[in-house]
Amino acid sequence: MSTLHPLPGAGDTADAPGETPALRLFALLEVIAQYQRPFALQDLVEQTGWPKPSVHRMLQQLEASGLLQREGDGRHYGTGVRLRRLAEHLLLHGTRHGARHAVLRHLVEEVGESCNLTALAGSEVVYLDRVETVAPLRFYLQPGSRVPVHCSASGKILLSQFTPAQRQRLLAHAPLTAYTGKTITSFERLEDEVRRVKRDGYAIDDEEFLPGLVCVAVLVPSAEGRSNLCVAAQAPVMRLTPDKALRLLPALQRAAEALGRIETEADLPDAGTAARA
Repeated sequence: MSTLHPLPGAGDTADAPGETPALRLFALLEVIAQYQRPFALQDLVEQTGWPKPSVHRMLQQLEASGLLQREGDGRHYGTGVRLRRLAEHLLLHGTRHGARHAVLRHLVEEVGESCNLTALAGSEVVYLDRVETVAPLRFYLQPGSRVPVHCSASGKILLSQFTPAQRQRLLAHAPLTAYTGKTITSFERLEDEVRRVKRDGYAIDDEEFLPGLVCVAVLVPSAEGRSNLCVAAQAPVMRLTPDKALRLLPALQRAAEALGRIETEADLPDAGTAARA
């Protein structure tokens, strides 16, 4: 994580001019959002430059409201259920939804199978959007559905961006449950699989989560480096074997590039606003 400059009001217990306590809490959440591991009070003090009693008081407020939660050691914090749900709702219902959905519709028309856009949410993968194929035999999974990270194509490609230590922390409280006879249930085997995924640039779920379901996924590129979005195609094994899934990769990669452009353009400042500045 990059070092941040002291936030507005750093070093003062009083709010900066024009800054409310709510905005200070929001600024602290912006810092917290950049952590890829549990964090301690001292970490935030060093990052923000704020007095320790002030940061401690804000952490207590965020914990009491369910936005943060204390880790098992009592010293470290992580994101709470309420904060994760807020992030998921923003992804599910944000202003980019229509543009993303159009890309998925076009992809389904091209490959002929159901396709979805997913993101990592804790130790699970959440479906942000999905377009179903018109083929009569298909698996129904609605936006908002969750699947395990260790036995889904989306989960494995998202995991491939982390270090082994980060993956171990992420999966520490998520048992590698066997959903089918093909599910990977040991961390060592999962590490081997994730290394292959990182090398190849795609992941396949070969009936590892649901019997008869094959899925292939690629990352949506991000200007920030690590991505929390991927696009995937799914189909029954009688139509899509792992070998056949490789034929879908060019279409999936084109869709991923288009989705990446949507994310990048949405983050750019408004041209009119920039011109007036």
